[in-house]
Amino acid sequence: MTDRTDLRVAVLGVGRMGADHVARLHDEITGAQVTVVSDVAIDRATAIALNAPGSRVLADPFEAIVSDDVDAVVIASSSAAHEAQVRACLAAGRPVLCEKPLTTRAQTALDIVTAEAELGTPLVQVGFMRRFDHEYVELKKRLDSGALGQPLLLHFAHRNVTAPAGYTSVNAINETLVHEIDATRFLLGEEIVAITVHSPTANSAAPVGLHDPLLVLMESASGRLVDVEVFVTYGAYEVRAEAVGERGAAMIGTTRRSTDFREYFQQAYRSELQTWVDAVRVGTNVNGPGAWDGYAAAAVCEAGVESLRTGQRVDVHLTPVRASHPQRG
Repeated sequence: MTDRTDLRVAVLGVGRMGADHVARLHDEITGAQVTVVSDVAIDRATAIALNAPGSRVLADPFEAIVSDDVDAVVIASSSAAHEAQVRACLAAGRPVLCEKPLTTRAQTALDIVTAEAELGTPLVQVGFMRRFDHEYVELKKRLDSGALGQPLLLHFAHRNVTAPAGYTSVNAINETLVHEIDATRFLLGEEIVAITVHSPTANSAAPVGLHDPLLVLMESASGRLVDVEVFVTYGAYEVRAEAVGERGAAMIGTTRRSTDFREYFQQAYRSELQTWVDAVRVGTNVNGPGAWDGYAAAAVCEAGVESLRTGQRVDVHLTPVRASHPQRG
């Protein structure tokens, strides 16, 4: 059921994630309706639009962004397309929820942060859905409350069943580790200043071009250490996090089971989308990770790729941006 106050949303890119967003907006999210479905594969877009009765199909994402029947945009297109599409949203004044990555390079992500700051209003939210997962939210509350004392260490494990065709060690950093990068910034509330990527004995079943697993060590601005096991050919899906403080430790991810990340994090995706819709409807536009968070994650990923190449510790450098709204972390 929709009404005239519903947020009219265009969804750009309706592969696996975009198709889920279309269905979720129609079936589970209140206060929104999908009015435009856009994909370069017009047949796919037409099929997905059937899940949102009343929506129309456009092949051109830039036409969709400026359409009169669109108030806000969800970007789930290929990573390489994000930069131009987010920039078009900024130019049109359209609030946008962009799946990660914000862009594929730190400099272009910084350019978007700068462009948004010049507008004087936040428009960009980035799809780091773990910030909306009930276990991560609860762990963040425990850390902020001081229940564990001063946090000292974070331990993460991110294990996937298998890797897509053509997936490389660079993809493992940019598309898998990136979630732990943002989770670290979210849980600790500070930036990552250095990263070291280690390549232990590889899984013999991993395809050519993928050294799996990787063991990553990150350092926060206050000297806390964070280790991450990234294992994308593990044969099962497991996501775990443990925070160790001066007076105790807390672990999440020990009881949930799934073979698919979309099922595992379905509550997080639903909460993320509902929170974004609610924020746009009241004019705040962003209530979650913003453009700065997308930039910070991209910068750590770039440093991680360099560490993977050299085997050395690499510093992370972030360029401050004078903004009329606060940088998030």
